[in-house]
Amino acid sequence: MSKALLLAGVLMFSPFAPALAQSAGPTDPQIAHIAYTAGQLDIDAAKQALEKSTNPQVRAFAETMQRDHAAVNQQALALVTRLHVTPEANPTSTSLSDAAAATRQRLAGLSGAAFDKAYVDNEVAYHRTVNEALRRTLIPDADNAELKSLLQTGLELFQQHQAHAEHLAHEFH
Repeated sequence: MSKALLLAGVLMFSPFAPALAQSAGPTDPQIAHIAYTAGQLDIDAAKQALEKSTNPQVRAFAETMQRDHAAVNQQALALVTRLHVTPEANPTSTSLSDAAAATRQRLAGLSGAAFDKAYVDNEVAYHRTVNEALRRTLIPDADNAELKSLLQTGLELFQQHQAHAEHLAHEFH
């Protein structure tokens, strides 16, 4: 089974499935763009949470997302600059952006506990999807050892984010 088909199968039940399934394995410039885009989208989601939420736990989680994803994205930018690689937009990064815009719009109409629950539930789904994409496609398809290493470091951190989001989600259910 091709990696793209395997990724599609893994992500079938995710709200981000169309965004992370590609017909062919991504190239390093595409992987860099996907990873950076995914991080930036979570930074944007965290900013929205910080604007809307008054829940101390949700705000602390959003601050962590903003700080950690910004740090990883800075490392990614430094790496692609040093390697003279231009991140390449692709259907996956575009779909991620489109799905995130729709989610931001949906969350913008919520407030209070309804917003907090929807934000946290989205973070659980988002991190599950991104972590599976990292594990099954982005890391295995990365050719550059430094890029692969950065993605692996990101995966370890994002698995912690997923666990934190899942813990928070239990508070709302």
